[in-house]
Amino acid sequence: MRLGLIYSLYERRLAAEVLKRGMPEHVAIIMDGNRRYARSRGLPTRLGHYFGSRKAEEVLNWCWDLKIKNVTVYAFSTENFKRSEEEKRNIFNLIRKELFRLSSDKRIHESEVRVKIIGKKEYLPDYVLEAVKEVEERTSAYDNFFLNIALAYGGRQEIIDAVRKILTLVREGKVDLNDITPDLVGKFLYTDGKASVDLVIRTGGEQRLSNFLPWQSAKGTAYFCDVYWPEFRKIDLLRAIRAWQNLRNLRNLRKN
Repeated sequence: MRLGLIYSLYERRLAAEVLKRGMPEHVAIIMDGNRRYARSRGLPTRLGHYFGSRKAEEVLNWCWDLKIKNVTVYAFSTENFKRSEEEKRNIFNLIRKELFRLSSDKRIHESEVRVKIIGKKEYLPDYVLEAVKEVEERTSAYDNFFLNIALAYGGRQEIIDAVRKILTLVREGKVDLNDITPDLVGKFLYTDGKASVDLVIRTGGEQRLSNFLPWQSAKGTAYFCDVYWPEFRKIDLLRAIRAWQNLRNLRNLRKN
């Protein structure tokens, strides 16, 4: 009980500190450690993914409470297709269920969150694409918050796809070579030119970005924490935001 009270007081103090300063416009999250979380507790790995999905819902609500306009979560990479058929089937079934849940989630509609799936959608099973279509169509008119869910995603492939589209326009005479700028390339990425990533958070103890939003996060801050994703706490999110705020202030001081 005493530890719970101390934690609650610390969280409130940290939140008050963070809220006095500007929020990142776009937070991207690599939700790592679901399988290791399950193994550490002697549970099947599929339960790790389940607990991870529950945590994702909780963290998204924290982000919206903090008025973070853009959130992108890394749910399934192109590399993940190398996993066993059973694990992929379990993950895709869970993703399908969660996307359908999002499409009718009260908070999504009250907060006017537009949900977009980014990645090589053609790689996904039809039963997942059915849920993708449902959630994207039901939230397409919203523009208060934006949630990108990276499925079958690879950052280098995203850039290659953008280059191919631009070269096609060049060949058709619709774009001049001199018109190719970072802004133009950004418009052809899966994120449709949305705000650059300010803060990338990775859980699970790994200190790498794993081919996640390399173009969008080029000027962003990376924050790594050791906790497995299902154990991620609100104070971990607040600490990540505070680290971003501190670095931003330091950069501003150097400019002056």
